[in-house]
Order: sequence, then C-alpha cells, then structure tokens
Amino acid sequence: MTTRPIIDVIIPANNEEHSIGLVLNEIPTEWVRNVVVANNNSTDRTGEVAQGHGAQVVFQPLPGYGNACLKAMEFIAQQEVKPNIIVFLDGDHSDFPEQLPQVVKPILDGHADMVIGSRSLGLAESGSLTPQQVFGNWLATFLLRLFYGVKFTDLGPFRAIRYESLMLLNVVDRNYGWTVEMQIKAAKHRLRCTEVPVNYRVRIGHSKVSGTIKGTIGAGYKIILTLFRYL
Repeated sequence: MTTRPIIDVIIPANNEEHSIGLVLNEIPTEWVRNVVVANNNSTDRTGEVAQGHGAQVVFQPLPGYGNACLKAMEFIAQQEVKPNIIVFLDGDHSDFPEQLPQVVKPILDGHADMVIGSRSLGLAESGSLTPQQVFGNWLATFLLRLFYGVKFTDLGPFRAIRYESLMLLNVVDRNYGWTVEMQIKAAKHRLRCTEVPVNYRVRIGHSKVSGTIKGTIGAGYKIILTLFRYL
C-alpha cells in the first residue's frame, strides 16, 4: 500500500478577512495535512476567520510577504513529522485552490522538485492582472532566462516545492523578492522545475502591491535587485 505524501499549505495574509474563508473552503482537504495562515500584522479579523475555518494561524507582526512565509515555515519546522511538499497560495481568492492537485502532480509523479502555477499559461480573468504585473512578469522571466538559463513564464504565488528542496534553497527575502529568489536559487541548485497552467481571477479587496504606485515600484525594484544579487 502506497502512503500518500504529506502536503502542508502556507497562506500569507494581510487584512484578508473577506476572502480567507473562501480560500480555505476551496482547498481540497483530502490532499492536505495542515493549512498554515501567516497573519501578517492584520488589523481586521483575518486570523479569527482563518482559525474558524480550520487553519493553523501564526501571527507575524513584521510586514512583508517573505516575513509571513518565514513565520509559517517556522511553525512547520516544529512539527514532529515534516511534510513532503509545501504549497504556497495567496489569501485574496485570486488563485483557484481546487487546482492544488494539478500543481503538485509533477512532484508526485517524480518529474519535478518545484512547480510554478503559471497564470500566463492558464486562464486569467479580465482585470485580474494589471499591465504593470504583465510587464513585470515578462521582464523578470526574461532576465531569469538570460542570467540563470532557466525558462519560466511567471513568478506566480501558487506553487509547490518539495520540503527538503525548500530547506536547501534557504530563501531569506522578507518582502517582494521572495518568489523570484526561490526561482533563482532553484536554478542555481539545478532543481527540476516545471510549470503548470493555473487560472486567476480578480482578487477580493485592494492589492497592497499592484494596487498602489508605491507598491508597484517597490516590488519591481526589489525583484530586479534580487535578480542581480545572485549573479
């Protein structure tokens, strides 16, 4: 009898009380052991709602996407039995959590160590990706190919990675550079990487990154800086 791999899900969340319950409801629970919501200094009921929907909630007072991911990983590292696979999802209901089986499939089949859910290859709802996001993704993936010789079409947040591989990469960025640092280090460590199409919809609430000029510029600057840092 084959034992099903242990999958834990990490969801960074900042003021997502209106969406986090929907996200948690749509995760195929039969595939997942723990869903860890990193409550990233929310001022609303994000943590309470997440806990009410069965998630493990950890509080991260330091702002930043990477900080939230790192806090969730601290929680997972304390578990007696470590997961085989970590899945990252956003908490704003822009991803389709029910596509988790497709995202982890290349890893389960033994063909990949990391899988990026590509919004570029999937169906993106009109208005879900701003022009600056589309351009930023194109530029970042072009530079990834140019500098590191690896082909990606997206820096999408919906992704899966073997737990041992994630530990090997030692991703340390505390804010906007988290996703691209993971992909850079995966290339440098010669992990087997692939992409699968995922769908994307207009998020619930206001984007902290693409919804503001400051966020857009800050994210773009940090991503470019990270791309050059690891050359």
